[in-house]
Amino acid sequence: MRVLVLGAGQLARMMALEAIPLNIEVQAFDVRSNQIVDPINQQVLGEGLQQALRDADVVTAEFEHIPQAVLEPCEQSGKFLPGSRAILTGGDRRIEKALLQQAGVASAAYAEVHNKAELEAAVQQLGLPLVLKSALEGYDGKGQWRLKQMEQLDAVWTEVAQFLKQASKKAKQGIVAEQFIPFDYEVSLVGARGQDGSTVFYPLTENHHVNGVLSVSLARSEHPLQTQAEQMFQAIADELDYVGVLAIEFFVVGEQLLVNELAPRVHNSGHWTQQGADTSQFANHIRAVCGLPLGASTVLRPTLMVNILGLDQLPDALLGIAGLHLHWYGKTPRPGRKMGHINLSADTTGQLAKRFEQLIALLPEEDFPELELLLDKI
Repeated sequence: MRVLVLGAGQLARMMALEAIPLNIEVQAFDVRSNQIVDPINQQVLGEGLQQALRDADVVTAEFEHIPQAVLEPCEQSGKFLPGSRAILTGGDRRIEKALLQQAGVASAAYAEVHNKAELEAAVQQLGLPLVLKSALEGYDGKGQWRLKQMEQLDAVWTEVAQFLKQASKKAKQGIVAEQFIPFDYEVSLVGARGQDGSTVFYPLTENHHVNGVLSVSLARSEHPLQTQAEQMFQAIADELDYVGVLAIEFFVVGEQLLVNELAPRVHNSGHWTQQGADTSQFANHIRAVCGLPLGASTVLRPTLMVNILGLDQLPDALLGIAGLHLHWYGKTPRPGRKMGHINLSADTTGQLAKRFEQLIALLPEEDFPELELLLDKI
């Protein structure tokens, strides 16, 4: 069987590595270059979407910001899972918000904003502070503005209007104004849904962000809000008739979860499953879209994941830490770029904390800020 992944980045690479033991071949279609590539070594295998679709048994995606000109023929092929509706939902906050309302799943109150008058109306409707988010291509903290006081409105709208003017040249961009949520912390749920509707769930993962980018994910084997998260996942997945791995990011507000955003794909906060779970998220996505039984999501041992941003080298001494696994993506370094990740595991949470302390001591603090803040949370 051959799976075609839309997108040729690290997520396609990790899916391909997990597909090999299943005797499944994975190719990737780079939507920017129009080339078909081997996602592991980036060797060019061909060119053109039609050829890629013709040669594939199943089509899936590693990211949600896919041009309509690519999505349409993929949907028409009858091979695309989880399907264009799911991808469009994950890539457009306006569609995402409407889907959450339709599924009866709680999220922050919002209003769509197209001009200054509508922003003023959103302030009257939702109150302050507000978070303004670009409807398209908003990820890792990009395309967001905070409006705390009315005195800031003119200045904030000037920035947003300039952004919309530039964006209009490429896509039908818009702004979603969300009520600010004074959340306690952020978690995500990664789950998989098979073609037969069966589901498996990984435990809620506590996430720590720095400057809007995920820094550390810590898997919690027992979280009091796990059942609530699974019920919300089920409602969304059923509404979309979803197939594959779906990640949901939540705000935790007391004993309630509010959806922050959806990712219709394997997700950064699920990378820990490579070493910490019986079946990784990558293997389960391949299983799901290929119609195979889903693998157990049982946690094998306490595990956390640390993102590597902008660096292509780390001290060799890291490999001397027991339970540490390095995953490089083979990318050319640039500031802020996701270059790889570290998975750290242990037999107990106490042992994991000690190993994390060892890891922190070896990492350059300027490139891995705020890690010490997480020691008390393990």
